Order: sequence, then C-alpha cells, then structure tokens
Amino acid sequence: MLGTWRRHGSRHGAADLAAGIRMLVLDGRLPAGTGLPPERELATALDVSRTMVASAWDRLRADGLVVSRRGAGSWTAMPRGASGGGVITDGGRLSEVIDFARAVPASIPGVAAAAEAVLPRLAGELTGHGYYEQGLPELRERIAERYTERGLPTSPDEVLVTNGAHHGFAMALRLLVGPGDRVMIEQPTYPNAIEAVRAAHAIPVPVVMTDGGWDLDGVEATLRQAAPRLAYLVVDFHNPTGFRLDEAGRARLGAALRRARTPVVVDETQVELDLTGGSPAPGPLAAFAGDLVLATGSAGKSHWGGLRIGWVRASAELVNRLVAARRGLDLGSPVFEQLVLAELLGAPPAALADRRALLAAQRDVLVDAVRAQCPDWSFRVPDGGLSLWCRLPAPVSTRIAAVAQNFGVRVVPGSFFAAHGGLERWLRLPYTQPADTLREAARRLALARPRWLKVVPR
Repeated sequence: MLGTWRRHGSRHGAADLAAGIRMLVLDGRLPAGTGLPPERELATALDVSRTMVASAWDRLRADGLVVSRRGAGSWTAMPRGASGGGVITDGGRLSEVIDFARAVPASIPGVAAAAEAVLPRLAGELTGHGYYEQGLPELRERIAERYTERGLPTSPDEVLVTNGAHHGFAMALRLLVGPGDRVMIEQPTYPNAIEAVRAAHAIPVPVVMTDGGWDLDGVEATLRQAAPRLAYLVVDFHNPTGFRLDEAGRARLGAALRRARTPVVVDETQVELDLTGGSPAPGPLAAFAGDLVLATGSAGKSHWGGLRIGWVRASAELVNRLVAARRGLDLGSPVFEQLVLAELLGAPPAALADRRALLAAQRDVLVDAVRAQCPDWSFRVPDGGLSLWCRLPAPVSTRIAAVAQNFGVRVVPGSFFAAHGGLERWLRLPYTQPADTLREAARRLALARPRWLKVVPR
C-alpha cells in the first residue's frame, strides 16, 4: 500500500513514512481502528531502523491518526475534524493544503438565485407528501429535452432522477449484477466506480486505455471471452485521461455491445465540459447501442456538486425496473434540490459557457505551470473534462502522493484509478481551482521533487 516508499536519509525518512501512512488513513485505505504492525516488524519489512518507525509513529500520534496502548499495540484513528489541516512548507510558513484529490469545480454563478426563485414552487409542494420515486416531473422533462437536443429523442418516462450519477450506477449494479459476475471497465477509470463494483461483490474486468484512447480490439475480445454482465464506460472526456470517443468509435463500440447483448452504464457527468469552443459533438452512445445503454448524468461537474442530483436515461421498461430496485435503497431524491436544478437547466446557456471558458483558461495555466516546474512529466492536453493525466519519469506515483502532503498538496496516486493496482507512472492533476492556486500547487510539487527523485525502485 505504500508503493515504492523508500528511506533516503534520517532527516526526512520519518516524516515521509508518516506522510505515507497519513495518506492511507485519510483516503480510507486504512480505516479507523485498523491494527498496525509492531515497530520492529514494520522496520524489518521496510528495511529501515526501528528508530525511524518510532519517530513516524510519534508524528502520527501527535496528529491523532494513530493511537497506542502499552500491551495492546497501535491502531489507526480519525481525529475529529480531520481534513489535512495546515502544513509547514519551505521557509517555515504555515500553509493550507491544496486539495488535488477531488476533480470537482466550485458552483457556477446563479445557484443561489435559482434557489431563491423556486421558493414559491416549494411552498406548493409542501401540501403534498414530497415523494417522487422517479423524480420531479418538471426536472425529468428538462433532462429529456437535453437528450433530444443532443440527437437522442427521449421522453420523461425514460428518465430517473437519482442522488448523483454514482447513485445511478449503484442502482444499475443492484439490478443487473450478482455476486461473482464480471463488470467490464476501462483502465484507468473513476476510482469510486471500482469500489461500487466491489461493493456489489462483482469482479472488475479492466480493458487498458492506450495512448490514443480506447482499445476497441481489446473491448471486443473482452466482451467475447469474459462475457461481462455489465460494462461501465466514460466515453465523453474520460476520467482521468480526458479522451473522447469519436463517432466511428461509438458506432463500433455500439455494434460490439449489441452482439454481446451486454448492458452498459455510460457515465456522462463531464459531457457538458467541452473546452474546444463548440466543435461538433458525437452523438450519445445510446444512439448506437440502443436500449442496452443506461446513461448516467449529474449536476456535480456542470453546476454544483452540493446539489447531489443526477439521473439515469434508459428505456422506459428499464427505468421502471430501476424504480422497483430503488425501494431497497431510498424513496426518492430531495424535492428542493430537484426544483433548483430544473430552474438551472431552464436558464440561458451563458453560465455554462462561462464555466467552460474558465476551465479552459485554468487548464492552460496548469499546463504551463507543470511544464515549467516538472519538465520531465508528460501529458496530453485534453479537449475537455477536468484534469491532466501526467506520465511520470519513474514509477513513483504513490511516493509523490505521500511526500507532497508535507509540502501542502494532496494528490491521488495512479493506483487508485486501477482495478488491481499499478499505474505507478501516472498522476492525475485537476485544473478545477483558481489560477494562482494551480501555480502554487505546481510550485509545491517541484519543491517536493528532491525527496521523491531519490527513490530507486527495486
């Protein structure tokens, strides 16, 4: 779990080991209450001195992340209000941690105004029971209109409102997948999708993304040989690589899915984030694969994650089955948030256009900053989405994630985006924060460089 962590000197070794454990705790890979190995055993496993391990444990105890009791050992803990806190950077200054772990932008302008505008309609809703298992009719109509505008005729009966796109994927797994079934995914892919597959006691079957995007030969072979019960794909500004599957690729993928009769959840949470300035977009995958497609979308990336409203677009028959399966999870999404999103979706497109322009500018700032500060990192500049997928000069992604915390940047190692580990030569850097923050993050990563460059993988 510590990846290629290595001691490289007594001055920083304990701090770096503590940072590596801290990352595992805060990311949930070492949940609170996890028993930790004795100091002597860990020192032997890592080939370091026991003194270094003891010093790292002291740092973690001071942070409240490790609790020890004589005779009972040590275990992880989660201090109240833990969020990373401040860190000491160069010059001894106390700085806030820059969170690069989440690729989510702040709210677009107009959310508060939309909330105020729907208050009269909320008053009308208060006389009823407030349960809409399929979603508020007005919101389903707005979502259906957006699919129709994209070239996929859709009726409100083909839309199910959810508590985010991830909620829709979880419902699809509940309905379509059983324990031990295979689910085809891309590699790399959205980490929470991998966790959802595992939570359903299913087996993720990855198909590797290439330097040019999707390996459609590999997809076709996996559909034939592994016979997955479900697929999960991100064909619009793929997370984390930023690729978008073109029209010809969608036609080929749709044909392969139809031959195999494999349902597919298509994550469209970033479909609105085209940063090319209005180039023609390929049609939704459902236009090529028909009723096999369950398209999930969300307001999280386009408007604001705090709304926690998403949707599934599927055949009316499948939507009815999802509604029935939903009753074991919840009884519908919050009415007020649905009213707010319906108001936002009905507004002029200027706010979304401004969001795309801002993201494009922030992308370019991060591109320049990384090229200047980390010149041996390579990446493809994406046409959309929210992040750069950086290739590193050595397999040190987990090492960078651990060391960077001591310099005030929290990043997610490449292994998080893989079903079975690996991807240590890759790191995701989101460009969802203000330009000055992006430049400072790149500067801090460069400051950490002497620490992680000394790693020599075995």
